[in-house]
Amino acid sequence: MADKVPGKAWVVTFAGTAINLCLGILYAWSVWAKVLIKEDMAGQVMTGMNAGWPYLTNAQAATPFSLCVIMFALLMIPGGRIQDKYGPKVGATTGGLFLAVGCIVAGLMKSYTGLIFGFGILGGIGMGIGYAAPTPAALKWFGPHKRGLIAGLVVGGYGGAALYVSPLANYLINSGGLSYSFYFLGIMFAAVTIIAGQLLSWPPAGYVPPAAPVKPGAAAAPTVTKVDWVAGDMIKTWQFFALVIMFIGTTQSGLLVIAFAAKILADTAKGIPFFDTNAWILASYGGLVNALGRVGTGMYSDKIGRGNAYTVNCLVSALCLFALPSIMGARNLFFLFLAVGIAYWQYGGGLALMPSFTADFFGPKNLGFNYGLVFIGWGLGFFMARLGGTIKDVTGSLNWAFYLSGMVLIVAVILCRITKRPTTTGEKAATAKAKA
Repeated sequence: MADKVPGKAWVVTFAGTAINLCLGILYAWSVWAKVLIKEDMAGQVMTGMNAGWPYLTNAQAATPFSLCVIMFALLMIPGGRIQDKYGPKVGATTGGLFLAVGCIVAGLMKSYTGLIFGFGILGGIGMGIGYAAPTPAALKWFGPHKRGLIAGLVVGGYGGAALYVSPLANYLINSGGLSYSFYFLGIMFAAVTIIAGQLLSWPPAGYVPPAAPVKPGAAAAPTVTKVDWVAGDMIKTWQFFALVIMFIGTTQSGLLVIAFAAKILADTAKGIPFFDTNAWILASYGGLVNALGRVGTGMYSDKIGRGNAYTVNCLVSALCLFALPSIMGARNLFFLFLAVGIAYWQYGGGLALMPSFTADFFGPKNLGFNYGLVFIGWGLGFFMARLGGTIKDVTGSLNWAFYLSGMVLIVAVILCRITKRPTTTGEKAATAKAKA
């Protein structure tokens, strides 16, 4: 066992953060959607700087985003297998290149089909393969008492991407057009992921991460497994399905807000020229809070427990979702930023909690593939963003989408409270023997 975590562990952690800062373009989608959506001109072709691009409906604009989420989730499974078998360098580099090509293809095709194929399919493939590499690699270097923090730091890059991608994409669209923005970002992402990907690695054979400092008189609670479960055994437990459903709960509310962030601000800030022109600000702000939520939630989940952190995050976020229609109706920008910020924090926190839950329940050795399977829940959470687009087209507002999303969060909290880590037959026998 190492006395302290080696410097290489932190290099891997922050290289993973850099890779996720590229893969997180998904969270800035509302910046492109705002330019593409014009309900009364849907199907017509733009002129000027964006000549050749079509105008879209709300539901159409949500489709590339939703498809990207689905592909992301599905490719996390083979992406996890690639990480477990070939190492994190291969997965991170391959994923980054898929995303880069997808951006360039979307820019070249200038069409709804191009957005679906380039951003939705190729981009989603790249995100799934690339995202599966950094977090499992980094967690192998650290003990259970640091899992929340490390997972939060690595996935914080994905959430934080919107912080810079949103204003950068807005600037690129305004200065060169939609296609130019996709070209520029695609080339940049390829360069960063190739370089940072080479810094990822597993610990050397025989490495044992440092244990948590033991306070005198304190007894360690058996909150994490000492068994490395294989996927075949994991999926036979009801706790696996509980984690998937809990993931759906945290995801659906966040993706709903993320998909419509720029539109939400534009509707609330009508009559205020600055916010009407710079609606990307809410997406960028959300990216910052999303990233902070991952690190912050990861840190306090190490202290108060994963289940308690999950419960607090989701209940507060549900209250904010129920309040959003009134906040938007009153055009109160302060409470809008507060409520949306909490929704982003909760969503980001879920993405730090779920890999930590998975490692605590099923062990770190096979985490790439095991978490890839649990990550299916993140992909299934796309339904609320797509449903939100349809509700907006039919009713003219997102009110019922917010109400439904809050209800799903409450159901997820109830499930969380009854979900405890599984124990193997050997563990049960050892516990019974110790009590005897």
